[in-house]
Amino acid sequence: MSNYVTSQIKRDHLMNLLAEGRREDGRQLDEVRKITVETGVIESAEGSAKVSLGNTTVMAGIKIIPGAPYMDAPGDGVITTGAELIPLAHASFEPGPPSEDAIELARVVDRGIRESGMIDVKKLCIKEGEEIWMVFIDIYALDYDGNLFDACNLAAVCALRSAKVPWKQYGKGEEDLPLPVTCLPISVTECKIGNDLIVDPNFDEEAIAAARLTVTTDDDGNFRAMQKGGRGSITRSDLSLCLDRAVEIGKQIRKIIG
Repeated sequence: MSNYVTSQIKRDHLMNLLAEGRREDGRQLDEVRKITVETGVIESAEGSAKVSLGNTTVMAGIKIIPGAPYMDAPGDGVITTGAELIPLAHASFEPGPPSEDAIELARVVDRGIRESGMIDVKKLCIKEGEEIWMVFIDIYALDYDGNLFDACNLAAVCALRSAKVPWKQYGKGEEDLPLPVTCLPISVTECKIGNDLIVDPNFDEEAIAAARLTVTTDDDGNFRAMQKGGRGSITRSDLSLCLDRAVEIGKQIRKIIG
């Protein structure tokens, strides 16, 4: 995600620490930063959440409105995800249309939610072939200190879990009902620096990484989505370690967010 140019002195310092099995902030190689979650932060949204992963902070809002279904899925609701990297979050982010990084970020979050079946889209049908609920997930980076992938995933998941479908508001039913959530897809991102794989990279670690791998699992530990970034390689043994860590850390994060 980071295009920041790190000084050689800083790079050497981080590499030397990793050679000793240490990180600058004192974490273990497989340790995630502190996670805090606040829901209901956007009054006008059907659901919302603000998530901090260390010093990286992200906000997600959910808007749900009636709409027409796709012709090839007349009984399925629609989920659309967008992400914005605003200059407020970091000096490297620029105003204007979504950047390639923002588009990739939205797609990775969307794929994890969609492929895990987090939302039972069949239950978002109002009248088959005519009207369904459309769920819009809007994600905003507020403060960037590395690993937006996992922070945005958590914000979107927590916002969706808190959301209610406005059946009563639109005259479609007698009461607003929670979104039909089936599981909590959690992504775990690792970066490869030298020969080391580190979980939840901060900004400086992300800036010197050769490769990145994000793996999303569902409640049962099944792999639902995966995205590689960077020009470096991920070996078979690297992949095996990343997959094992994604399952275990996913379990830990689900306990944290309840």
